[in-house]
Amino acid sequence: MLDFFFDPENWSGGNGIPMRTLAHLAYTFIALGIAAAIAVPLGILIGVTGRGEALIAGLANALRALPTLGLLILIVMLVAPLISSSLAFTIPAIIVLVLLAVPPILTGTYSGIQNADRNAVQAARGMGYTTGQILWRVQVPMALPLIMSGLRGALLQVVSTATVAAFVSLGGLGRYIIDGRATQDYPQMLAGALLVAVLALALELLFMLLERFVVSPGLQRKTTSGAALATA
Repeated sequence: MLDFFFDPENWSGGNGIPMRTLAHLAYTFIALGIAAAIAVPLGILIGVTGRGEALIAGLANALRALPTLGLLILIVMLVAPLISSSLAFTIPAIIVLVLLAVPPILTGTYSGIQNADRNAVQAARGMGYTTGQILWRVQVPMALPLIMSGLRGALLQVVSTATVAAFVSLGGLGRYIIDGRATQDYPQMLAGALLVAVLALALELLFMLLERFVVSPGLQRKTTSGAALATA
């Protein structure tokens, strides 16, 4: 494995580690962005109205149970006859990753809205805030810890699962695992798995730093205290 990392050829060109890492990140953030655009508004709607929670929760659990690789191959078989370009493989890969990312974001969003401090909501209503003002100035800011937690969970799931793109001849770090398996190059497979793990850890740390800037310090202390009590 060390020979793999110290080989200059693995650090240059379109098949080098930097380019494959960028491709892996592209799949990850495109899927995460689409999933957030779907799940966050839907989660806010469910959290405010309280309608459809059981249905959405059941759907989210069903999406978690879907076999990722089998679903990817199925969608490729359906889409490939309709599209002649490489999008016939890219689109199914993104769809599968979006389906994987939606449940944690959706659950975190509507749980955060529903668990917003009722006293703060009532106080805002007593001050004459409209429903929209209460939502965006009180409920959403108070829901941010759970929303960010859902986004972070989705990010980690997607970045680790984006390796499946290599099964349909796409790029990313999964190529090292698939190509290494095909040629019985086990050091290459191990290096690919290590690169995915390191990338996931790096994104986790960056997301934790982002959360410190986005979430109010008071809510961070409340969240930390709650986590400590739960652990105890």
